[in-house]
Amino acid sequence: MRFQTELVPATLIRRYKRFLADCRLEDGREIVAHCANPGSMMGLAEPGMRIWLEPNDDPKKKLKFGWRLVEHANGHFTGVDTSVPNRALRAAFEARAVPGLEAYTTVCPEQKYGENSRIDFLLQGTDLPDAYVEVKSVTLCRTPDLAEFPDSVTARGAKHLDALADMVRAGHRAIMLYLVQRTDCTRFALASNIDPAYAACYASAAAAGVETICLGTYITPERIIVADPLEIQI
Repeated sequence: MRFQTELVPATLIRRYKRFLADCRLEDGREIVAHCANPGSMMGLAEPGMRIWLEPNDDPKKKLKFGWRLVEHANGHFTGVDTSVPNRALRAAFEARAVPGLEAYTTVCPEQKYGENSRIDFLLQGTDLPDAYVEVKSVTLCRTPDLAEFPDSVTARGAKHLDALADMVRAGHRAIMLYLVQRTDCTRFALASNIDPAYAACYASAAAAGVETICLGTYITPERIIVADPLEIQI
């Protein structure tokens, strides 16, 4: 997935009200950027961080910049836009490039299922059970090389796990897919000390037959691409 317009570097001044960020461009101008991330962004919103913004000239948008990346001191990147995983994964599914799901030929995003829920992707294929895929963006890293989810308490995430377990009981496949939007991690685990209830729901869903896939990403200021599977340590 390529960014629609060329990203520009900036320095983060502060993030506030979850969806807003004051930033300083390289020419010294201070602007407000939209932050498309409702999570805590633990470790990713420290003042002074080098970040990358996507400008836009859409007259319908009040804010003319969107915060897309954090560039770390070691040269690695983290993607902070939680809408990116679904866009990147749709391309990967359509290219039949997601390990374990290559046989599915029909990709249906945002399908209703369960009770008042929408699944990120419904995958279908000839002589295959329907596969319900829920996607989570992973950006937390507290231990070198280890990505974790979630970065804050997520009752909504627990609800999704319960709904996936219901799909397995109904005879379908159900997959919890974690996309790690960091280039400095090769392992994945649950942050059970941040949200014990989510970890308990995950264990119950896994026991019911919900599958887990964790994929990494290749990130540059030009694009974000789904990469190889990461080691799952759950």
